[in-house]
Amino acid sequence: MVSAARAGEAPSRADVVGVLLDAGAVRFGDFTLASGAKSDVYIDVKRAWPEPARLEVLARALAARAGTEERLAGMELGAVPLVVALALRLRRPYAVLRKAPKEHGTRQPFEGEIPSGARVLLIEDVTTTGGSTLRSVEIVRAAGGVVDRALVVLDREEGAVGRLAAAGVRLEALVTLSELRSARR
Repeated sequence: MVSAARAGEAPSRADVVGVLLDAGAVRFGDFTLASGAKSDVYIDVKRAWPEPARLEVLARALAARAGTEERLAGMELGAVPLVVALALRLRRPYAVLRKAPKEHGTRQPFEGEIPSGARVLLIEDVTTTGGSTLRSVEIVRAAGGVVDRALVVLDREEGAVGRLAAAGVRLEALVTLSELRSARR
C-alpha cells in the first residue's frame, strides 16, 4: 500500500506520487478548480489524510524540505492536517489561517500566534495559480510575520511559482502535476 523511504530517509518524489495515487487523490474527468479554471484532473490531497501511514509520508517529505523558520502556518481546510503533522514532527508552533475571519468572538483571521518578526513557513496541499497561497501570505504579513517561502504537496504548474515570486515568496513543491501525469501512464 504505502511504500516510502526507510525511516531515516526522506521520501522521494516517487514516494509522494505513490501516496497520492494509492489514496485515490488523483481523479480524471471534467472539473472546475478553485481558481475557476476547467481541468481534466482533480487533485484531492485530503484523500491521503485518513490513513496515518500516508499522512506520515507527506509529513516526512515536508520535514525534509523545511528550513529554519520558527513557525508554520497553513490555510483551512486543505493544509491543516499537513501543518499539524509537520509541527509535531519538527516541534514547532503553528497557526491555522482562516479563509474568512469568524463573524463572532475575536474575529481573528487565524488561530495560534504569529509574533511580530517571526519567520513563518507556509504549507499548502495544492496550488494552481497561487491565489490561496497569496491570501495566506497576506494574513501572515498583516500579523507581523515574515514569510518568504511556501511548501506545497502538489503544484499544478499554472502560474503559482511566478505569481508568488512577484510577492517575494519562493514556492517549493514536493511533486508537480506533470510528474503525476507521467506516473499514471
